[in-house]
Amino acid sequence: MASFAIGSHHLNPFRQFKKHSLHPPLSPASPPPSFGPSHCRFRGSTRFGGGLLVRAEDKARDSSYSSPIQQDFTEESGNCDPICSVDETSSQEYEANYQPKTDLLKAFAVVGTALTGAAAINHSWVAANQNLAMALLFGIGYAGIIFEESLAFNKSGVGLLMAVSLWSVRSIGAPSVDIAVSELQHASAEVSEIVFFLLGAMTIVEIVDAHQGFKLVTDNITTRKPRSLLWVIGLVTFFLSSILDNLTSTIVMVSLLRKLVPPSEYRKLLGAVVVIAANAGGAWTPIGDVTTTMLWIHGQISTLPTIKDLFIPSAVSLAVPLALMSLTSEVNGKGQDAADVMPSEQMAPRGQLVFSIGVGALIFVPVFKSLTGLPPYMGMLLGLGVLWIVTDAIHYGESDRQRLKVPQALSRIDTQGALFFLGILLSVSSLEAAGLLRELANYLDAHIPNFELVASAVGVVSAIIDNVPLVAATMGMYDLTSFPQDSEFWQLIAYCAGTGGSMLVIGSAAGVAFMGMEKVDFFWYLKKVSGFAFAGYAAGIVAYLAVHNLNLSLPTTLAEVPFLSGP
Repeated sequence: MASFAIGSHHLNPFRQFKKHSLHPPLSPASPPPSFGPSHCRFRGSTRFGGGLLVRAEDKARDSSYSSPIQQDFTEESGNCDPICSVDETSSQEYEANYQPKTDLLKAFAVVGTALTGAAAINHSWVAANQNLAMALLFGIGYAGIIFEESLAFNKSGVGLLMAVSLWSVRSIGAPSVDIAVSELQHASAEVSEIVFFLLGAMTIVEIVDAHQGFKLVTDNITTRKPRSLLWVIGLVTFFLSSILDNLTSTIVMVSLLRKLVPPSEYRKLLGAVVVIAANAGGAWTPIGDVTTTMLWIHGQISTLPTIKDLFIPSAVSLAVPLALMSLTSEVNGKGQDAADVMPSEQMAPRGQLVFSIGVGALIFVPVFKSLTGLPPYMGMLLGLGVLWIVTDAIHYGESDRQRLKVPQALSRIDTQGALFFLGILLSVSSLEAAGLLRELANYLDAHIPNFELVASAVGVVSAIIDNVPLVAATMGMYDLTSFPQDSEFWQLIAYCAGTGGSMLVIGSAAGVAFMGMEKVDFFWYLKKVSGFAFAGYAAGIVAYLAVHNLNLSLPTTLAEVPFLSGP
């Protein structure tokens, strides 16, 4: 579901590493413990979050399903698998030498906030200049989010403070406080649907991951031929990301690459393919990317038309980069067949069952919405409830496997990212209530009458600025009377916002996670990958326009299924 790229644009991915030490120590004769991809989680931008928070999950292994060479690690030891611990030294060296010049920036931020707050105290000025006051507040808050790393202010706290400040100004500038309260209640109801949906989805994915369920996917990739592996990795990530968020898909697939390919330029290129495929895969299903989910929940797009009309453009946006990358020397000449380079962890007991229920719960959400007409978050909560009962039942009486149950999973999900969403979406809704977004839409209509260009521009900007507020602003600028449900505009917004972030490594949560796991430099990605990603992005737009104008799409036989015929 893709992304929280705000704040990640200037964020060193190793700065927030949790320190770990081995306990108990391994003897020299002891072989290294085996690990799976779920040991290392990137929390935050999912596009589930903004900055990249790397946390090693402390997972005690039960001897009944652990391999003999595994060691038991306690919560106090805070152990991390090789994927994380490889970055530990880099994190320590970076923090030892990193001395940011933040005093001046902080001073500007504090002074700017103080001046804005002082102006807000003057009710008469705010009432007369509400739009200017809200624009200044939003600009200051947004700058605080973007420069989170330099200012050392957490973006979630900045987002919440910005939301409350903007609504406070709105209450002063509104015709009456009652009107402002009514607007806030309406906005809160819409935002809470998205937050509940994300919390449920993140918990389900965390439970499946704790059971090593994704090994059912990754263990079936056996090819080691460079060109074949390039396409297999891309296609698997593409479909995996259509039901998972792009951040989780990236972590799973990059972890797999560590087992298949030794460190090299070729492995970096494969990781870049994962980023492009994860963002492309999230754009063609309502649950594949958080921005697509936002459009779906609010009624701008519906399930079947989105899948039918966006699958081909999304597939093209992946196929073009894959085809071009297949011609590079890293794949065509220098790539080498490689055996596994890291041992694989065994799946937890009943891991296949948990994987099947978890993935089935995610896929069932659109079906539930069509059958009942209830909001999508209710279907997500239904799936979470079923998985909760199942895991309680299959692990009943197993006190040493508490980490496999939902309460432990809830402690590991990205609550900070959910609060960031709450703050940014409430902030944007305040601008919508005040009429600022409508004024911006009128300006764009007057100067850029072509809606295809507007949607394309949103995708390009999303490579730099997080796509969540961009899409939220677009939804506030244009309503369903301007562009009805499933119109070309909304479908293009879903595609462009979902895939545009691939053009820069900092443009999506998937890219930021890839930077952290493989230590990829911004300029390496810009030189080696950005051109391919842009070619795929542009080709996807052309494919969408061609398919739509020629009335081509996926076969429509699914439309005859009763529960898929509705929105």
